[in-house]
Amino acid sequence: MSRADGSRNTVDTAAASLPPLVVERVSKSYEVDGQIVPVIGDLSLSLREGEIVSIVGPSGCGKTTLLNCLSGLDTADGGQIDIEGVSLSEMSDHQRTDYRARRMGFVFQFYNLLPVLSAVENVELPLLVSGVRLGEARKRALEALAQVGLAERAHHKPAEMSGGERQRTTIARALVNRPVLVWADEPTGDLDSDTASEIMDVLLALNREQQLTFILVTHDRGIGARCGRIVRMRNGLVVEDQSSPVQDPQGTQGV
Repeated sequence: MSRADGSRNTVDTAAASLPPLVVERVSKSYEVDGQIVPVIGDLSLSLREGEIVSIVGPSGCGKTTLLNCLSGLDTADGGQIDIEGVSLSEMSDHQRTDYRARRMGFVFQFYNLLPVLSAVENVELPLLVSGVRLGEARKRALEALAQVGLAERAHHKPAEMSGGERQRTTIARALVNRPVLVWADEPTGDLDSDTASEIMDVLLALNREQQLTFILVTHDRGIGARCGRIVRMRNGLVVEDQSSPVQDPQGTQGV
């Protein structure tokens, strides 16, 4: 595997031929009231480019902890996590932060949109923080909003939008840096069933049309079943890993 040396060329070279994610024997524990509580135990997983994978299981089984470790938001106690052939453990905190900003997208349950900014301003903000010029950032933000069907709502603030529109804005923000991986933690958890289905339609369309790689954490079996691959967790372990027919936004079955 390629080593992280702080250069962007290392990542770009690895990306050309290596899978987006390889996880080998990852573990994670927390100390609670002086006791060590294992959350993830000896877990291995790999993803192919263009997969949409759901990680499902009951609350407390380790799904979000796993997502945080795999994305570098938290540090695993042991094991190996390689993204595009680069080991997260060999990156400094600064390198991991920079890598997430450039190569990953995040969609959370509660949007995390700044209320004083319009949709397009929320979407372009990560690019501006990364040093992209305002004109280029605005262009890419508008393109990302168009991809999720919000071109006409670009200049509306979150309070002027529905829950589904706010989550679409969050998805656009996750796409704007053209990521290799998009992490989604309960992306439909705060939505009614109809709106949740619409958000899944958006994610499936992006996966199909742009070959974006998604890892989606959910406790909702119906949402998880719409992904092409289902990884079931229980007590910090993978107990099942299976492929599933994907229900596309037009309601037809695909592989």
